Amino acid sequence: MINTIDCITRFIFVETDIGQADVILIPGADHPPLMERASELYRKELAPFILPSGGAKPHVKMTEWQYLRDIGLSLGIPKSIILKEDQAQHTLENAEFSWQVLRKEKICPKKVILICKAGHSRRALLSYQAVFPKETKFYISSVTDRFDITKDNWYLSDVGIKRVMSEVEKIGKFFGPLISGMY
Repeated sequence: MINTIDCITRFIFVETDIGQADVILIPGADHPPLMERASELYRKELAPFILPSGGAKPHVKMTEWQYLRDIGLSLGIPKSIILKEDQAQHTLENAEFSWQVLRKEKICPKKVILICKAGHSRRALLSYQAVFPKETKFYISSVTDRFDITKDNWYLSDVGIKRVMSEVEKIGKFFGPLISGMY
């Protein structure tokens, strides 16, 4: 069983070194640590723009974009560097609509920093890779979710197992049809 856990862990939890980039991308969520990390990396001058993405969600009472933008502003991030994508309803749309925003703004990123929850990192990366040019380099900076799920502990709790296995299912749901359409 340990090998199964290791294989799932390596698949779901993506980590990379972080380097200089053209933009910081955040797939939508109502999770403050996402914008807190983006703000930290912006202050380190690792990218000149932050693009949170996410539409209206009933449990947030505003768009995920507005929720994250407001956190960024409260942390002293200049309004002018926070780009806007406030329509996406799921991760693949976060990627698609973010790409549209960047094209409209005439930003052609060669390197991006993708900030996401640790357990969401593989699906987020696959979504953005499916939309952005193949030569785009992605740096992944992840944060723990509100359940503090990490690559080291996900299999130790029912909530961790449920959330990670849900990611495995969502990857199949999102990418199965895309793969079928490619060949």
